[in-house]
Parts: sequence; C-alpha cells; structure tokens
Amino acid sequence: MSPKLPAVSGKDLARVAQHLGFEFRRQKGSHAIYVRGTDKARVVIPLHSGVTIKPKTLRAIIQDLKLTPEEFRKLI
Repeated sequence: MSPKLPAVSGKDLARVAQHLGFEFRRQKGSHAIYVRGTDKARVVIPLHSGVTIKPKTLRAIIQDLKLTPEEFRKLI
C-alpha cells in the first residue's frame, strides 16, 4: 500500500507543473490546461478556490505529470 498523498490545492499543483516545464495554454471554466513543449504532454488541473483536490484525481494528475508519488512529495 502506498503512503497517503498530501492535500494540495489546484494552485499548488499548477506551480509543480510549471516547475516541470509545463506551460499554461488555456482555461475552460475552472480547469486549466498545461502543455509541455518538449513531448507535447498535456495535463488538466482543476482550479477551484479553497478546495483541495481529491486523492483519486490527484493520483491521476501525478501520473499525467509522469511522476511517482514520492517525487511529487519532494516537489511540494
């Protein structure tokens, strides 16, 4: 069983994505779309004010960022 993921907001997750080379492309409603130019990887991050991202959604976004949960914890 993997250890628990930290509770993060969409802003924190967007900051990690930018640190990994993802650039903001556009926003549709409350979801921001980030794209990395080198391999065209795309990640959609929900930006709901004052709400933490649910664990299952966070795990899927971490996979889209091509990170392990341990690597993600180090970047937060």
